[in-house]
Amino acid sequence: MIYCSDREAIDSIIETGRQLYSQGLTVGTDGNISCLVSDNALWTTATGARKGFLTQDWLVKTDLQGKILEGSRAPSSELKMHLCLYRHNPRARAVVHTHPPFSTAFAAAHLSFDDMLLAEEGLYLGHVQVAPYATPGTDALAESIIPFCRENNAVLLANHGAVTWGKTLSEACARMETLERSARIRYYCLTMGKACYLSPEEAAVLHQKGVKLGNFEGFPSF
Repeated sequence: MIYCSDREAIDSIIETGRQLYSQGLTVGTDGNISCLVSDNALWTTATGARKGFLTQDWLVKTDLQGKILEGSRAPSSELKMHLCLYRHNPRARAVVHTHPPFSTAFAAAHLSFDDMLLAEEGLYLGHVQVAPYATPGTDALAESIIPFCRENNAVLLANHGAVTWGKTLSEACARMETLERSARIRYYCLTMGKACYLSPEEAAVLHQKGVKLGNFEGFPSF
């Protein structure tokens, strides 16, 4: 398995934070970002970091047990969730967690994306479910995503926010953008009182295309 270098991970996290902030997908100190650099090490954002204004001193390197290897600050308390995701989805090498407005609204309403509405959902995200509520920063929060993190590429955290992942931070960030756009369109459809969902057969075709693109393994998700 090929990993990015420390320098590449640091630069990618800083750039991802700026992209998320510029698009309104994170505000204040919300969220956290991580990227693997080996089978037992990653870089992640420190607690209290403003994602749109990251510098290297706001990043921390840890092992996959959470032990600090480099950096003078404490990692985010939600590092546990990132570590849990890496353990249960070996295809994931980068994770993005934010509180984007429309996605978080669906999370707060406990509304999963049970039926496919847009082609992008089938190609890039999979079935977006709502993980049960758990207090942020706890083991319970980390464990809440386990049933949802292997077959798909995104999950909503009840009354909290959203998480996406990928082989690179660019991919994980793009999936967060896609998730938020999808949530916005779903909201508009709800306000109009009508949404025409894709059939299971149509969704399955998109999923298979996603498999060919390397976005999923061949799980029978539909």
